[in-house]
Amino acid sequence: MSSSVNYHCLAYAELDVCNPLDMATIDAAVLRTGLKPGARALDIGTGNGAVAVRLAEAFGLAVTAVELDPAMADIARGRIAASSAADRIRLYQARSGTVLADLEPQDLIVATGTTDPAGDGRLEPAAIFTALSNHLKPGGWLLWGDLIWTGEPPEPVRQIFELTNRFTSDAGTRSDARAAGFEVVHAEISPQAAMDHYLGTADSAARAWLADHPDAPEAAAVRTSADRVRMMFEFGGDHVDFGLYLLRRPPV
Repeated sequence: MSSSVNYHCLAYAELDVCNPLDMATIDAAVLRTGLKPGARALDIGTGNGAVAVRLAEAFGLAVTAVELDPAMADIARGRIAASSAADRIRLYQARSGTVLADLEPQDLIVATGTTDPAGDGRLEPAAIFTALSNHLKPGGWLLWGDLIWTGEPPEPVRQIFELTNRFTSDAGTRSDARAAGFEVVHAEISPQAAMDHYLGTADSAARAWLADHPDAPEAAAVRTSADRVRMMFEFGGDHVDFGLYLLRRPPV
């Protein structure tokens, strides 16, 4: 693990997927695309690298993985190096916008729970969909996942959750995707058990590290982040779900 320890690298090192999802759900979505081995995929905000590895190993895709956080990139780098498909995965520690600018159009873009997926500061899902569509081949696919509002949240809840991204409802996400020219091929909401597993695993990993390293230089920042995430979901968890959307850019 990187010497630069933070809450996310501690939490996500213990998770199979860095979101309230399991790998079987990712697999099912990718199977719907019908993509053949050798197709090009971009995993934005690859986190611990598990999804990028899965795309290469199980589906034979040529994967570009992008991760800005250096500690997370170290975890992803280790997983990729240990993969039997390491030669089909390129990892960049960079902003997604920098990588997108140099890549040819992709067959699949994966962006699940990603901060600034377009890499240019866009926060609204509608604007992000439009930007990412421009980096897909005609007929290409976007696998999008993020928090969604279950209803109109109280303003304090909205402010807490929307510090880095803007969220909308399931219906709003579908509408925004269609407005950006996508076909909504499949959508599903993660069950509460998936959210509980995600939050519980992340919190337990951070608390265990804090118990073992109470005097570490990073301890205060890790504790602050862990407390903030716990508070967010204790206070506002009833107002959010996690939605996964398989979107297709129409063929020419």
